[in-house]
Amino acid sequence: MINQKPLAGVKVVEFEGIGPCPLAGMMLADMGAEVTLVGRKVSNKNAAEIAPQETAQAFYHRGKKSILIDLKQPEGVALALKLSAQADILIEGFRPGVMERLGLGPDVCLDLQPKLIYGRLTGWGQTGPLAQAAGHDPNYIALSGAMYYGARPNHKPTAPLTLAGDVAGGTMMLLWGVMCALWQAQASGQGQVVDAAITDGSAYASSLLWMMHNTGQLPQQTGLSWADGAAPWNDTYVCADGLYVNICALEPKFYQLLLEHLELLHEPSLRNQWDKTMWPQAQQELTRVFASQSRQHWCALLEGTDVCFAPVLSFNEATEHPHNLARNTFVQLEGITQPAPAPKMGHVQRSLKPVPEAAQHTLELLDQLGLPDAQVRQLQKDGVV
Repeated sequence: MINQKPLAGVKVVEFEGIGPCPLAGMMLADMGAEVTLVGRKVSNKNAAEIAPQETAQAFYHRGKKSILIDLKQPEGVALALKLSAQADILIEGFRPGVMERLGLGPDVCLDLQPKLIYGRLTGWGQTGPLAQAAGHDPNYIALSGAMYYGARPNHKPTAPLTLAGDVAGGTMMLLWGVMCALWQAQASGQGQVVDAAITDGSAYASSLLWMMHNTGQLPQQTGLSWADGAAPWNDTYVCADGLYVNICALEPKFYQLLLEHLELLHEPSLRNQWDKTMWPQAQQELTRVFASQSRQHWCALLEGTDVCFAPVLSFNEATEHPHNLARNTFVQLEGITQPAPAPKMGHVQRSLKPVPEAAQHTLELLDQLGLPDAQVRQLQKDGVV
């Protein structure tokens, strides 16, 4: 009987941030990894005002070990490097270049620990014309084309079907469980059943929403919070040409930048970002402004800035967008356009094989089983293969 969790003995260093990276750390800890959370000794004054008042409410840090380090001091960086040198995995979710500027980039860390897996999670990726721009969840799925099919007649695009349930709660959780079980089997010699239910998985994938619910950011009644449609600065807007753009200017400095670009700094309804009594009026004002110009106008003005912006692209448009082209986000195989493998991995050369014809490899696979030719011919004669 296996008593240890699959990732027991695996050491992970997580540099504290917001969004999906802490959830990844939680999932590793849930499966038995020793996750050391490196937090800020000095808080970030530009962070969004959504931090939980009680640590327990931020349950995506469950099971982790916590240390606070001032990474602006050389001694702090040296300490972080020592922790990383003893780790199997490092994960971070900062903008490209932040870890390098701190002296904690992959070259330095891999020099100290050549077997280290250095995991980087960003919205736009480490490369591409939008790599340095700020953004949030709805911006990313808007640019990828994923938001487009969340639209309905007379209803603006939102998160579509399949992503949260079938894919996040199903496919990804199945893969996560299988890979953890594989790791355990390599050490123990024992296999096991991985029971992946989309209901369980979609609940697990909703952990960030649960944190927001626990901290009062998502009340029982929908449509009243910043995260589910009430905040004017986190919404999708129709443009003069009938196409859509998405903004999610959550952080105060990004919100101010949005107002500057839209020349709305003196609009009373938008003056206080968190004044909920003004949100309906502010939403009307932003609706009017975005409807006054084409989507291309807003792309030219806002794309690549830190206002957390993206056009809502169709699949065809997504394949032609400069950022997606630069990152080879899509690929053509046998004339069929399709998403390329993700994430990008340093030691993996991307080479895709075509879809096989039905029964194309029958003889090759039977040969690998060591079946004699006579038996193969009999199987074919009997219609077994």
